[in-house]
Amino acid sequence: MSRAPFEISGTRIAPGTRAQVDVPVAKLYTHAPLHIPVEVVHGRQPGPVLLVCGAIHGDEINGVEIVRRLLKSSSLARLRGTLIAVPIVNVFGFVQHTRYLPDRRDLNRCFPGSESGSLGSRVAALFREQIADQATHIIDLHTGAIHRTNLPQIRATMSGSDATRQMADAFGAPVLLNAELREGSLRAYASGRGVPVITYEAGEALRFDEWAIRPGVSGVKRVMRSIGMLAKDRDRKPSSRAVEMSNGSSWARASIDGIVQSRVGLGDRVEKHQVLGIVADPFGNSESEVLSPADGIIIGMANLPLANEGEALYHVARFHAIDDAESAVDNFQQLFVPDSI
Repeated sequence: MSRAPFEISGTRIAPGTRAQVDVPVAKLYTHAPLHIPVEVVHGRQPGPVLLVCGAIHGDEINGVEIVRRLLKSSSLARLRGTLIAVPIVNVFGFVQHTRYLPDRRDLNRCFPGSESGSLGSRVAALFREQIADQATHIIDLHTGAIHRTNLPQIRATMSGSDATRQMADAFGAPVLLNAELREGSLRAYASGRGVPVITYEAGEALRFDEWAIRPGVSGVKRVMRSIGMLAKDRDRKPSSRAVEMSNGSSWARASIDGIVQSRVGLGDRVEKHQVLGIVADPFGNSESEVLSPADGIIIGMANLPLANEGEALYHVARFHAIDDAESAVDNFQQLFVPDSI
């Protein structure tokens, strides 16, 4: 029995072919149409339907490049199942170089959405109905916010399905964070439907970080091999081992307004009460140390050396096995980072 075509937004893609589809989302003030760009690779053989999407936050562009490179991979010629690749979900924010939609809503807090709600709710409903609901597995690609950067990490609900844990382990990020679901997020919506979903966080908004993009592409392919969409690659390079962050994480914040001088970098191992940075006024009359809240690894930090009182500056992850965590980060840096992040 021959395999059926895959249909999305009225377009039918035959087995063994691929097609780019523009899913209509809205019109601009000028009446010019706006579309969510989608490429579907429909394999000849049956298998999972994997959605890989980037830029739900419009300024988080590392995921856009990850999707582009994934689609250029020659291994997709032997794909089992179906790949739905969406490089840019929040096309409004992407065009305007901003995280948000024009109404200042966060699209990743609008799911499942409503056809009669706000703009964010309508875009979420359209993306869900036309695209996300067809997926059996989802990889959602993110970065840190503007002026913040994240060490490559997977965020997933590890108390959920075994399939989610399988995807998270297979990705091979240096850090695996057991993250709670956030209401209105794509991850929360998909998890509620029983769809295994992981979020890859790496790099900074409005930047192409090569050390975040290359492991992102490799990680997506490893997940595809793990769930049977791609053949096993015997010659692939070994990856850094993912480490579950079972102890949680917390932010170290500025206690005064001022200019930040960092004493640590992304991926560094730190001890509780270690000085992570100094915040001082421009004259040096007042200074305040930023201390680590725990033993752990720096998995996120602010890049802008200007801080207001209370601003989050260093994201410290806690681990049961801190030595294993440090080893995983070191392995990652040797594989993907030429000198240091």
